[in-house]
Amino acid sequence: MSLKLTVSDEVRALVPGFTHLAIEARGLVNGPSDATSSALLDEAAGRLAARLDGRTPDQDPHVAAWRAAYTAFGAKPSRTRNSAEALARRASADGGLPRINRLVDAYNAISVAHLIPVGGEDLNRIEGGMRLVRATGEEEFVTVAGGEETVEHPEPGEIVWCDERGVTCRRWNWRQGPRTRIDDDTTDALFLLESLAPMTREELLTAGQELVDALLKVSPGALITVRDPA
Repeated sequence: MSLKLTVSDEVRALVPGFTHLAIEARGLVNGPSDATSSALLDEAAGRLAARLDGRTPDQDPHVAAWRAAYTAFGAKPSRTRNSAEALARRASADGGLPRINRLVDAYNAISVAHLIPVGGEDLNRIEGGMRLVRATGEEEFVTVAGGEETVEHPEPGEIVWCDERGVTCRRWNWRQGPRTRIDDDTTDALFLLESLAPMTREELLTAGQELVDALLKVSPGALITVRDPA
């Protein structure tokens, strides 16, 4: 059964035109980064450089739209960057893109190539459905600081993804919690591609298909379902 995803009316009202594309993949086989996943990241970095053509990531229209969205709910986009901008900046730095594991490398590559926030969640660690809401400030976000598990609370009005247990990602797509992240043991996963205007539906679907292709490269035989953008 597919995971239920909902976007609150408050979020829709604050950021009109937000669209997400959900992709479910089952029967995945993950593991440490390898030549295949590294090649996906290298290709993505090259595509990013061609797209930016000497500009900084924040000058890209889609990244600029995400900066405006962050500002709308009270975040400072230069201090807490959306995930696409953060990865793009790393791709342009001397150290380049990080190698995490095959599945994370695959979706990070799509994020960088298309300058779109892409997230991945372990389906078997999500409790109930997932909701994109404006936080009350009472929700719990379990994270790790200094090697120790700690509980944070989002700021009131902050946009967060959450399930029945608590927040899974703070400030929309800024920081994912460790509870649901994809690791070497993940076999079933949900991938979310999140877009704002001026990115078109066709561009979003193209990025989604490239993610499907990338997942099948790093984990052949996976069963993948692409939902309609919503």
